[in-house]
Amino acid sequence: MPMNLTPYHALVGGSTQGIGRAVAEALAAEGATVTLISRNEASLREVAAALPTPAGQTHDFLVADFAEPAQVAAAAASYLAAHPAGFQILINNTGGPAGGPLLEATPTMFEAAFRQHVVCNQLLAQALVPGMVAAGYGRIINIISTSVKVPLAGLGVSNTIRGAVASWAKTLANEVAGQGVTVNNILPGATVTQRHQALIESKMAATGQSQQQVEAAMLQQIPAHRFGQASELAAAVAFLASPAAGYINGTSLPIDGGRTGSL
Repeated sequence: MPMNLTPYHALVGGSTQGIGRAVAEALAAEGATVTLISRNEASLREVAAALPTPAGQTHDFLVADFAEPAQVAAAAASYLAAHPAGFQILINNTGGPAGGPLLEATPTMFEAAFRQHVVCNQLLAQALVPGMVAAGYGRIINIISTSVKVPLAGLGVSNTIRGAVASWAKTLANEVAGQGVTVNNILPGATVTQRHQALIESKMAATGQSQQQVEAAMLQQIPAHRFGQASELAAAVAFLASPAAGYINGTSLPIDGGRTGSL
């Protein structure tokens, strides 16, 4: 299905690697103009230069660390001041909290994760939604986790914060739907990314198992018997960002090969 994102400008978080980069590539391939936002300027410059330009788009980037919400807010405000047309697509995506049992998590860990995920999402929505409403078109898509449906063992802080993001998104979806803006969540399962590898290595350290053993145990829980690819999630994001998905709002879509044990 042609999605024709040529009229739209997307802001994509965490977009120098993994799912974020794949999303930026997918949106650009469908004609969207993409602005990347992350903390590593060298990587941002490299990725922006490599994005597809089928409609002759000019992609760019913002440098901001999602661990510092004030940086994110300032970067967005400065960009919008110079580009009053704003963004019609917002992809909220940033690295997940470190793993570990819930009772071992400190208040500082919760606070840092809350700022990085919930607070940054809120600040970007506050900055971008007015422009979306004025344009009569907006898509906010949050990359979260299947843990919002079934909490994952060993990811206590992540489970907690991801659930908060899902509740934030559902609330916002109800508030802005009548103004042409939709809010939806993509819930990645086990997807081949740097974070996926880090989680495998964490399990190896905790259990003494080899990578092959850890992966075999993970694959047993996935009906598809394979890990997902970032490009597969990105394709779903591109669809949700398109006009064709205009009546999809307030949903959380697992992309996990069938692993999530809930309806």
